[in-house]
Order: sequence, then C-alpha cells, then structure tokens
Amino acid sequence: MRLFVGDDWAEDHHDVEVMDAAGRRLGRARLPEGVAGMARLHTMIGELIGDDADEAEVLVGIETDRGPWVRALVAAGYTVLAVNPLQAARFRDRLGVSGAKSDAGDAHVLADMARTHAHELRAVAGDSAQIEAVKVVARTHKTLIWERTRHTQRLRHALRDYFPAALAAFDDLDAADTLELLGKAPTPAQAARLTIAQISAALKRARRKNIAEKAVVIQAALRAEHLGQPEVVAAAYAASVQALIAVLNVLDTQVKALQRQVDAYFGQHPAAEIILSQPGLGSVLGARVLAEFGDDPDRYATAKARKNYAGTSPITRASGKKKVALARFIHNDRLIDALLTQAFSALRFSPGARTYYDTQRARGSGHNAALRQLANRLVGILHGCLKTGTLYNETTAWSHHITSTAA
Repeated sequence: MRLFVGDDWAEDHHDVEVMDAAGRRLGRARLPEGVAGMARLHTMIGELIGDDADEAEVLVGIETDRGPWVRALVAAGYTVLAVNPLQAARFRDRLGVSGAKSDAGDAHVLADMARTHAHELRAVAGDSAQIEAVKVVARTHKTLIWERTRHTQRLRHALRDYFPAALAAFDDLDAADTLELLGKAPTPAQAARLTIAQISAALKRARRKNIAEKAVVIQAALRAEHLGQPEVVAAAYAASVQALIAVLNVLDTQVKALQRQVDAYFGQHPAAEIILSQPGLGSVLGARVLAEFGDDPDRYATAKARKNYAGTSPITRASGKKKVALARFIHNDRLIDALLTQAFSALRFSPGARTYYDTQRARGSGHNAALRQLANRLVGILHGCLKTGTLYNETTAWSHHITSTAA
C-alpha cells in the first residue's frame, strides 16, 4: 500500500492532504506546528494504513528540505520529497489556469506531485547530525560575511555623498584601522585635524607595514580639498556612518568567532581529511563544500549527479538545427560560490588544474566559463575521492586529461 501526502507548510501550521495511488483524496487536515501536529499526522496515517503498516510506504511532498518537522518525518520512516517551489508553481498551472491559490490547494498539488512524479523528485538526504552542525555554522559564517560586505558598501556610498576624501585616503573600508579612524573623526573637518601620531597609532594597532609612510599619505588625502556638504548635513551623515561602523565592528568580531566554530565542527567530521586534500580547499571553504553537498553516501549515484546538483555541469538547449550548451542559472548559490572559489585557488596549487584551465582558454572559453569547467572537473574528482575513501592525488586526478590532451 502506498500513500501520498502533500504538506504545505506555513509559519505556524501545516495543511496536509493524503491520497492513494489512484489520486483519490483519503484525508485532509490543518495541523499545528510542533509535536502535537506531528502526533496528529501519525495518527491520521496510521488510521488509513490499518493493519498493513509493515508493507505500507508513505511519500511526503513538501517545499523544504530542513527543519525539525522534516527531520521528524524522515525519522518516522516516511520518504520525504523536497519539492522546489518553482516546480510546484508550474505543476499547479497544469491543474488550473485561473490563478487561484490556497494552502489546501497547494497541499493537493504536492500530494499529486508525490504520486505521479516521485521518480523525478529528489528525496531528502539522510545526512548525519554531524554534517547538519557543520552546515549551521558554515552557513551562518558565510551569511555574516555577506552582511559585512553589504554594510561596507553602504559605508562607501555614504562617504561618497559627503566625505570623498575618506575614499581617497583609505583603500580598505572594513579594515580595523580605517574603522577606528573614521569612528574617531567621521566628518571632513574632524578628519583634517588628525595628527600623524594618531594615524600611526591606529595603523600600528592594525599591524600595518610602512606605518610612517602610510600615515603621511593618509593625512595628506584627508586634508586635500574636496567637494562637501553643509556642516549640518555632514553631521547627520557622520551619525549614520558611526552607526555603520559599530555594526561592522560587531560583524567582524562575530565572523572571527564563527570561523573558529567552523574549524572545530568541520575538523571532527570523518570526511574532513579527504576534503582538505583537495586543491584549493581549506577548512572554511572545505566546510562550506561538505555542508552543501551533505554526507549521505547514497545521495549521488554518479559523479554526473553530484555535478548536476552543484550546478557546475552545463545544460543543453536544442531546437531544430540549433543546439547550445549553457551554464545553469538555477543552483545552490552557496555551493557554486564555494566551488568557483576553490577552482580559482586551485590554479595556484595544482599543475593539473592550471593545465586544464589553460586548455579551456586556448579553446576560446572566457575566464568565467573556463573556471566553471574546472570547478566541474574538481567536483568529479571530489566525488571519486569520497566514494572510494581516498585522498586526492595529483597524478591520478589528471592522468586521463593529460593523456587525452597529448593524444
């Protein structure tokens, strides 16, 4: 017996519909979030299965792949199919063109997708609790870095509007010495009064080199004539800049603290040694790659499957006599960011990676396209190492490519 469950999740409840293999609705309910809702779902499924519990299979379609609710579904033995919201929206259009939408209707769509397209949907991976912990700290660490970049750009835009001399004086706006000096002198008038001793002290605390020379250059830039704003407007900008500086200081502190947590959690994972043996991967970047791929040994049947999930493999568009290979635009942003960073770093540490990249460039590929192809190749190498439990070997990894190139 097979039952198909559509689970439309909202902030505080789940709309659930159960149907059989023929598409007949067997039950529908709105369940509260938490233990009480999960207990009611189990009761509902149990009543429908009856005495055939040992032979029954329950497939659940839901638009998320994480959280306590999903973990509880997996622990109960259900097959949980994580449906992309875009897929669900397209499927909903097949059932009706009116544009109507409701939570109950979405639950019906998800149940029907689980019934008819289970073979094309990806089941939620059976990742370990250890990799979930790595994912939590690695994702938060990267999110804080993105936030620091956003706030740095906001600081840059504010300075451009009222204090362009600061942009000429400081190359790195989120550096410790820059934030210290801007916090101490946030207006052009205050900055122009900074002494060589004050600037030098900030540079020394930031462990800069050539302090005396840099202090003179910074002071000259801050005292140079620039267009500005009226004093009252400059004071208002200064208040906003000081707030941004306070946020940046906190973000910088927390990024460093979380990096230590990433190192600690990642270092305890059994696959850490294999990941770190790959060219271009350190503990932080390696943790991001491992976290986004997961550690379920059965999730990726082939290297091609892992590459497709990574978003590094191309897609083909063919119509009539026209056939083109294009980059995938739908992908895991965190994973593709880490993989492309790895590929770029590998150019310095792996002769095989350098040769592969240069070969793609010689064939006419641009930098981004060649880097993506290198990342795709590195994903395949990583897959082989994880499947066989072996460390990266430069000769083995690139022997096929070197042989085919020579031929």
